[in-house]
Amino acid sequence: MKWLEQYPKEVKGFLVASLVASAGGSLMWPLTTMYVFDELGRSMQDAGFVILIQSMGGIAGQLLGGALYHRVGVKRLIVGSLLLNALGLFTLPFINGLWGLFIAMMGFIGFCNAVSMPAIQAFIGFRFADRRGELFNVIYVANNIGVALGTAMSGFLAEISYHLSFVLNGVTSFGFAIFFLSYLTKLGGTGASDGSHHPQPKSPLPAGPGAWALLGNTRIYLFMGLGSLFLWFGNSIWNTGVSPFIISEGMSKTAYGYLWTLNGVLIFAAQPLTNAIKRWAARTESSQMTASALFYLAAYIVIVAMHSYPGMILAMVLATLGEMLISPAIPAFISERAGQAAPFYIGVTGGMGAAGRVIGPYAMGTMYDGGGLTPVAWLAAGVAVLSFLSFAVHARLSRDRGLGHDSHDKKERQLNA
Repeated sequence: MKWLEQYPKEVKGFLVASLVASAGGSLMWPLTTMYVFDELGRSMQDAGFVILIQSMGGIAGQLLGGALYHRVGVKRLIVGSLLLNALGLFTLPFINGLWGLFIAMMGFIGFCNAVSMPAIQAFIGFRFADRRGELFNVIYVANNIGVALGTAMSGFLAEISYHLSFVLNGVTSFGFAIFFLSYLTKLGGTGASDGSHHPQPKSPLPAGPGAWALLGNTRIYLFMGLGSLFLWFGNSIWNTGVSPFIISEGMSKTAYGYLWTLNGVLIFAAQPLTNAIKRWAARTESSQMTASALFYLAAYIVIVAMHSYPGMILAMVLATLGEMLISPAIPAFISERAGQAAPFYIGVTGGMGAAGRVIGPYAMGTMYDGGGLTPVAWLAAGVAVLSFLSFAVHARLSRDRGLGHDSHDKKERQLNA
């Protein structure tokens, strides 16, 4: 791992902690639908409703986490939300037969987990302003190495006990909270962690604007957020289409876990391929988002055409390439262009993406109960087209308004000169 030598010790520590936390999280989230469908004996519509409630909590968490970043302080926001998330996970095994309480707790877990997301992304953008684009991708890769490790164990743990997955996820969330408490304390106060001691790009917004003024600056976030909404709507097919299809076809739960293991392995192993795509066909963050939607569309078309496990594998490869292009691109785009308002916009965009996770599972669960995998896959392909169109509009507006990466770099060079 010689590539790690170029980074300071604090970055290496952050990467290790992120890897462990993501491994713990991946023990549970691919199995939520299976747990409701298999362990609790509920319908796919019920499973979709649980994910809907969890995602609604995620929307509120994303919005609140971004809005409170500067008001509450990064330490209290991140550490507090991670500790509450761990507490919620620890309670799940004790409410197995209480359906209403289980739904409420899943909403609470979705909320607490989401509060920390824009805060962590904004912290990275502020703390490492000179290398933020590179580090967003490196941390994304580290997180998904954790996903590969976690999902490799998730199917086997499900055969033993779903509750064991919940508890281990809670342990890693608690450990991540302790890491951040120690890490941010060593930085010596909020000044080192909120970006005030680090160079920031000039914001296109007036000083200290309110939420309504920030929302009015639509060229930064609106069509990018809509593209994310449609993208994550379609991505619900894995939990609310592929997962029950695998069970209905008599395959083992580990077969589903292997799909997500493949996802995590590719995110690390296919970096040279996505780097080549970025270098030759998608040089800006906006064009990477557009290319991502095309890869997702290709994945869903494969699922429509091939109702088999090899088809699921090929679709996962294509979807993973799409994920690798978009996941670092959105926070990098916002961090480079929104200045101190970046936490707010990361939260708003994340909330819009989470809205797709709200609508997708319930709609797809209902469609699966009525017609199986085929109508679900066609729906995913349709919303992938809408995602592509949204990102294309965002890219056009970025170029027209001078927000593109190339024009940004040009302005930076002129200022430095």
